[in-house]
Amino acid sequence: MIATHLKIRIYGDPCLRKKSQPVKDVGMSERMLILSMIETMHQQKGIGLAAPQVGINQQIVVVDIGEGLLTLINPKVIHRKGRSVMEEGCLSLPGVVVHVRRPQEIWVEYWDEHKRPHKQHCSELLARVIQHETDHVHGKLIVDYTPWGEKLRVRRQLKELLTYGKVLEPATAHRLVKKNP
Repeated sequence: MIATHLKIRIYGDPCLRKKSQPVKDVGMSERMLILSMIETMHQQKGIGLAAPQVGINQQIVVVDIGEGLLTLINPKVIHRKGRSVMEEGCLSLPGVVVHVRRPQEIWVEYWDEHKRPHKQHCSELLARVIQHETDHVHGKLIVDYTPWGEKLRVRRQLKELLTYGKVLEPATAHRLVKKNP
């Protein structure tokens, strides 16, 4: 099996706001998708990736925070504990970093790539990444959690993502404004 690089969908793409369908069975096509998602996540230097981020409306998530690869199919957070605030970025929001308040510990149920059920306790960074990626399968993005003041701070970046598909460097943005008032 050869994994292929997938295209990351960027803020404004409607697939990022759709609720994904649960996976009914895990066969060859799902395992190929998982391999391609892992390859894409690593190429983009990400630590998590959800299927909607590559235009696939399925509840599949891959995570690698440096402690081993984790595949979560139909992930469901069943319990939350504590609170912490941390900066988060997203492959679908390149150049945008916001503070997000999330539970510090979670318990999550999911299937692995062999359709074996798991129930796992996660804390700190792993809990945060799983919550972030699970949000994607429900059509949520990190900017949905930001306070109003922070949304104003990143408003220009979000507008550039919608217009150009990327956040422009400040000097470039200034030049474009001067040329196109």
